[in-house]
Amino acid sequence: MKPIRLLGPLVAIAALGIDQASKQWLLFRFDIGAHQPVRIAPFLDIVLAWNRGISYSLFSTNTALGQAVLLTVTLLATLGLVVWLWRVRRLITTVALGLLIGGALGNAYDRYAYGAVADFVWFHVGTFSWYIFNGADVAIVVGVAILLAESLFARPEPNASKMP
Repeated sequence: MKPIRLLGPLVAIAALGIDQASKQWLLFRFDIGAHQPVRIAPFLDIVLAWNRGISYSLFSTNTALGQAVLLTVTLLATLGLVVWLWRVRRLITTVALGLLIGGALGNAYDRYAYGAVADFVWFHVGTFSWYIFNGADVAIVVGVAILLAESLFARPEPNASKMP
């Protein structure tokens, strides 16, 4: 296995591990549900919010069937990302896809284990309030940002038309 092919899964495992470790600690060791909100800064709190949908609580559902559909869609999208990761030859794309896969699996685990995704981090300034998110969401956003930046600014690979 080429080293670049190993990097993507390692990044995914790291993103998944960091996400799940923070969630496990906040849920079961610190018991954030009983101690919230925790003020970190005037613009940042740690709170517990259960997201029963996808990004920004879109397609929110409380039924077992709805949760199964969201979990299935997440796993299918993750499988597509894994296929893409296997074919990629650029280091930066490998890192981005690893972040996306790790983040997706972190939220998928929550959906499977709890029926909803555990979100904690809440940015707010004055009357402006950003949505509440978690480590998996950060990994996904950073992965997407890297892919966007790469598509806008990266130079084509030499011999890009000769894919193996």
